[in-house]
Amino acid sequence: MKNHSKINKLLHSQPYGTIFTSGWMLRNGYSHALQQRYKESGWLVPIGNGASKRFGDEVSVEGALYTLQKQMELSVHIGGKSALAIMGRSHYLQMGKSRLVLFSRADEKLPKWFAEYDWEVTIDYNSSNFLEDEIGMVESNIQNFKVRISGEIRALLECLYLSSRDQNIMECYEILEGMSNLRPQLVQKLLEGCNSVKVKRLFLFMAEKAGHAWVKYLKQDCLDLGSGKRSIVPNGAYVKKYQITVPKELMKNGESI
Repeated sequence: MKNHSKINKLLHSQPYGTIFTSGWMLRNGYSHALQQRYKESGWLVPIGNGASKRFGDEVSVEGALYTLQKQMELSVHIGGKSALAIMGRSHYLQMGKSRLVLFSRADEKLPKWFAEYDWEVTIDYNSSNFLEDEIGMVESNIQNFKVRISGEIRALLECLYLSSRDQNIMECYEILEGMSNLRPQLVQKLLEGCNSVKVKRLFLFMAEKAGHAWVKYLKQDCLDLGSGKRSIVPNGAYVKKYQITVPKELMKNGESI
């Protein structure tokens, strides 16, 4: 009865659709021997080295992400286009379930069980310190649990960080055009914690071009915008104020300003 009660406690300790890591179970009083017994009895089904799911449970990549965040305390989160799509911005960004954008700190690595498992999506994983941890993050309801994702401003900055094609930047601008009610304090905090000169210059240029009222409350003198020119795209239009070359579609008649 004691062993039966303990396995029941384990199985009900985490939301359905998520993963149990060996390290987390060990820290919560489930020895390696006991974990092995649960696998042999069919209660737990291994999905890789150090990770198991409940027997008969369907686990998605979001459920695995929940485990990375809650059990392993990693900073990895849904970001960029994927986060914007979750927040209803897919009208602009066609982001299907076939691709998932993830971000984490540069010093983190995805565990092998997560990286090698077939989640039926292509994982676009980006480890970078170009933004400070936690700033601009929100929690999103996924199935019967919550995971941390980038809020709309952070997600947009992540898109700009990854942008390499004209169409990506144009999509980002269309989204920014609709962000008329941003809190300038949060925008300021994110930009001050951003170490990508390209991203900061491009964001400020697009925000000014969109004509949003909150832009005038930003303190650009507190931002490190670097020095020298930055070419965002080849054969683009030159923006004198921010010393960047942007897609010509972003400029009136392709003229420089």
